[in-house]
Amino acid sequence: MKPENTRRLFGTDGIRGEAGKFPLDSRTIRVIGRSLARHLAERTGRNPRIVTGRDTRESGPWIESDLIAGAREVGAEVHSAEIITTPGIAFLARTLPADAGVVISASHNPYQDNGIKVFDPSGRKLDEATERRIEKDIAEASGANPSVNDQVPELAANEKHAAELRMRYLNYLEHDVAHDLPLRDLTMVVDCANGAAYELAPELFGRLGARVVPINNQPDGRNINRDCGSLHIEGLQRRVTEERADLGVAFDGDADRALFVDASGNFVDGDATMWVMASDLKSRSELTGDVVVATVMSNIGLEIALRSCGIKLTRADVGDKYVLEELIRSGAVMGGEQSGHIIFPGLSLAGDGMITTISLLRAMRHHNKTLAELVAGFQRYPQVLVNVRVRERKPFAELPAVQRLAREIEQQLGDRGRLLLRYSGTESLARVMIEGESESEVTSQANALAEAIRAEVGADQS
Repeated sequence: MKPENTRRLFGTDGIRGEAGKFPLDSRTIRVIGRSLARHLAERTGRNPRIVTGRDTRESGPWIESDLIAGAREVGAEVHSAEIITTPGIAFLARTLPADAGVVISASHNPYQDNGIKVFDPSGRKLDEATERRIEKDIAEASGANPSVNDQVPELAANEKHAAELRMRYLNYLEHDVAHDLPLRDLTMVVDCANGAAYELAPELFGRLGARVVPINNQPDGRNINRDCGSLHIEGLQRRVTEERADLGVAFDGDADRALFVDASGNFVDGDATMWVMASDLKSRSELTGDVVVATVMSNIGLEIALRSCGIKLTRADVGDKYVLEELIRSGAVMGGEQSGHIIFPGLSLAGDGMITTISLLRAMRHHNKTLAELVAGFQRYPQVLVNVRVRERKPFAELPAVQRLAREIEQQLGDRGRLLLRYSGTESLARVMIEGESESEVTSQANALAEAIRAEVGADQS
């Protein structure tokens, strides 16, 4: 009797949950390892080769060990890079080559959580068909598994080999991505989030000649993302001004995203970063099609700034998976999210915070400008988000009063604002998001539209 095991487990970012509880319990993790290896073998006609890595969470070693043990039970050859970034594993999967790369990480989540994310040899996330087959294997697995005990099996890679794998990735960033980028006389504060980049990021930028001030680079298994990194940039802002640094960068726990702080301590998010890099690429005639991909949540200020210099913004659904799909479909060379998760498909099909940082530094050096000067052309517009609890998710097109008011608001906003209506994917909520030049005006508009939705499909609050 396993009713909970039949639900869908893979989200847009792999399997994620609390470590030690289904589906991240020891028995299920071994099932995942066996299932992945078996399906890879069916596809390749031989014993598959898998490369694994993890961030710094205290649950990482035993989860990785159990997954390796399951995969090896059915003949897989597994190599562990131990602590490495998520994009580092995507790179290794592509270049070893391996049949799959597996990352044990929950990205920006607190240490109690963990996750399993799988990449194919191209560096893309595992295809949905294989995800469904693994979920089916989990659902059908026997409740009793006498081969599983409480002991953590030995990792399949020794420290020397793991270090060699990490250096392979670091050398790629230094020589292939950064190549001739000179960072002498530049001071940067690097917030490692006590995560996977805690050694790699300071070493990379130090190799390139920068004076690096690393912070939050002493992981203890439980302090990953805690009051640091890309979710908490206040400490980075203070340290940048104290050090009189040229800029600061904050990674998240697995370093697939990066956010920035200029020399005055001002926050530079993913939208502003994309503006800087799109402008730089266009100036060097490297912005194919003059197109940038963002999500529906990127600020209208980005769209207006890009439009002013002849660049089109194409919007995808929220999630790096959808950004990548649109990048591949359109042939665009850059896309990303406000969160700082930015993808350069010519370099990596996974978001890579260190590649993003190298690209931003290259723009600064190429134009001989500070980060603040490069960001100057980007103006963030006020954004208001109102949630309305609803009794049903009736299509907005079938709500006449809501449609009528929405059209009026869009006419008032013109091309200097934006309205987005959508339902939450996980809760019974309608979300009203409006951006425009006047905060008081968009607040009034959002509240009025929320009231119209509440009148038609609002849930009983009693």
